[in-house]
Amino acid sequence: MSIKAILTDIEGTTTDINFVHKTLFPYAAKYLPDYVREHAEDDAVQAILADARTELSDPEAELETLISAFLNWIEQDKKVTALKALQGLIWVEGYQQGDFTGHLYHDAMTYLQSWHEQGLPLYVFSSGSVKAQKLLFGYSDAGDITGLFSGYFDTTTGHKREQASYETIAGVMGLDAAEVLFLSDVSEELDAARAAGMQTVLLARDEEPEMCSHTMVTSFDEIEL
Repeated sequence: MSIKAILTDIEGTTTDINFVHKTLFPYAAKYLPDYVREHAEDDAVQAILADARTELSDPEAELETLISAFLNWIEQDKKVTALKALQGLIWVEGYQQGDFTGHLYHDAMTYLQSWHEQGLPLYVFSSGSVKAQKLLFGYSDAGDITGLFSGYFDTTTGHKREQASYETIAGVMGLDAAEVLFLSDVSEELDAARAAGMQTVLLARDEEPEMCSHTMVTSFDEIEL
């Protein structure tokens, strides 16, 4: 079946995973305590803190307890929605102040632009919040490229290793799952997407996985639609 839309991961796929782990995460960890204390009364932050209390199963958790929890989740690379939302708010300031720009692989940028020009709808599915996704692409090395994408999905849609998430995404797109190509560097995510009926390609930029049943490429240049 022909491909009518492309769904892409970010970390390790369009963007060097080191940018996330060596730039974004440390930046959020450094500024998170002061940011939470200074903005604790903001509506957006209050909602995030409420979600964090739910995650901890402690509705009475105090601010410092929550700050410690956020930092612990960062250290453990936990995919906690409340953390992702908070990181997004902190990164807004970093991007706007020019502290960093969103990394993009040159081949990814080239082909995303080309596919967009061909009229192929592009979507993003990342464990990072939609806000964080839009920031990375809005303040990317190549400038603001958010206009290339027709939609964004994060863990509020579902976990990336669960079939139901991809079924939901295909439904939002209004397409048969078999008409969607999902790009990722994680085999388990591709397994879930394929179980939902999507076509899949694994980006193995640094090293070839020992076992993989998906079409495998080392860059966007090798992807055949």
